Amino acid sequence: MQSLFYEIPGLPCPHRTLASAPFPMKTNEQFQQHVLPTYGRFPLAPVRGNGARLWDENGKSYLDFCMGIAVCSLGHCHPRLVEAIRQQAGELIHVSNLYQIPLQAELASEINTHHVKLPGRVFFSNSGAEANDGLIKSARRFGHKHPQPDGSPRFEVLTFRQSFHGRTLGSMAATGQAKIQEGFDPLLPGFRYLPYNDVTSLENAVRPETVAILLEPVQGEGGVHAATPEFLRALADLCRKHDLLLFFDEVQAGFGRCGDSMAWRMIAPEIQPDGISWAKGMGGGVPIGAFWLGERPVDENGATLASLMGPGSHGSTYGGNPLVCATSLEVLREIREKELAIHALHQEVRIRETIRQWHLPIVTEVRGIGLLLGIGLDPSMIPVPEGKNPALVVVSQLLERGLLVPAAGPETIRLLPPLNVTDEETDEALAIIHDVLACFCTASS
Repeated sequence: MQSLFYEIPGLPCPHRTLASAPFPMKTNEQFQQHVLPTYGRFPLAPVRGNGARLWDENGKSYLDFCMGIAVCSLGHCHPRLVEAIRQQAGELIHVSNLYQIPLQAELASEINTHHVKLPGRVFFSNSGAEANDGLIKSARRFGHKHPQPDGSPRFEVLTFRQSFHGRTLGSMAATGQAKIQEGFDPLLPGFRYLPYNDVTSLENAVRPETVAILLEPVQGEGGVHAATPEFLRALADLCRKHDLLLFFDEVQAGFGRCGDSMAWRMIAPEIQPDGISWAKGMGGGVPIGAFWLGERPVDENGATLASLMGPGSHGSTYGGNPLVCATSLEVLREIREKELAIHALHQEVRIRETIRQWHLPIVTEVRGIGLLLGIGLDPSMIPVPEGKNPALVVVSQLLERGLLVPAAGPETIRLLPPLNVTDEETDEALAIIHDVLACFCTASS
């Protein structure tokens, strides 16, 4: 097996970065022969997990502050989650949505009553991209009900630069990043991208065909940027003024990660959105997503927004089957009963204070809310091999030291530990980050 790393010249610490032959020979050959090369995979093949830790096939332990990119909100193999899967798998795994699935109703009730805390209804999908596609379709259905002055349907959805809403054709078109869309044109029409957190840009944004606004309260993939209260309030005012729908993409930020069940409530709690999308942490690792529509009146006959998506308007073969609903129900109950959203805020305070005390010039800022945090990096202090970027170089060093974190753009690393992470685990992760970043500072001084 070839070495996984190579030296970065000029650094006083034993920094190395990932080489091009990452996997053990058998794994590498199987990937190259049988799996599409759609991911730039790191040289790690996890085989076991427990809590905040993973182990690879050689028995090496890693502290996981990636968690499947904010998916494993209770950590790996949480006993409550494992038992829910085991029990439900022995009773009923799947049944068609042609029939009523009691666990769907129970999970939707949990979401409405204890998390959204607003009247509305839920559709269950398999992923966040699918959930966002559902919101887009709902907006277009609303645009037929509330058309332009000339009677033609409204269809345009305003989204924001550096957003990320998924990789289906619909959710990719909604994403305000050209690199995501490159090579897949012609894109689905009907989207326009505005500057994020720019209230002034909203003044003349609405056109006759505009029907909705979709945004992440905290942008994850785009660099971990949180919306300001002024921005969210301006969006809500704009929607009221022009009869638009306001949609929040909480796929990465929702269900406790940002200090409340709903991330938007940490920013502007008085706002009432018309739709919300989720996935990732709501299932703790099983493939489940969902979108919610509120009961906003849409005509004089008492129809509501949620009622517009009637039979035949949308569907999913696997969405909301008994296995994933039973699992998600226990995940959301654990988050609520153990007050893990509040715990996320406790950890945020500890992380921010610790990093502030480092006084490392390589750290430009800490962004985000709760346990969706980004550490901004000064790229001038990081030697970057060809084909890499500063964040990936740092991520590679942290991986070698036994800490898993994902990048969030070229100059930001992201911290996404489980919501039940302990003080000791947080301190261990921060010590590793400090040591790695300090080496870069020493080298550039």
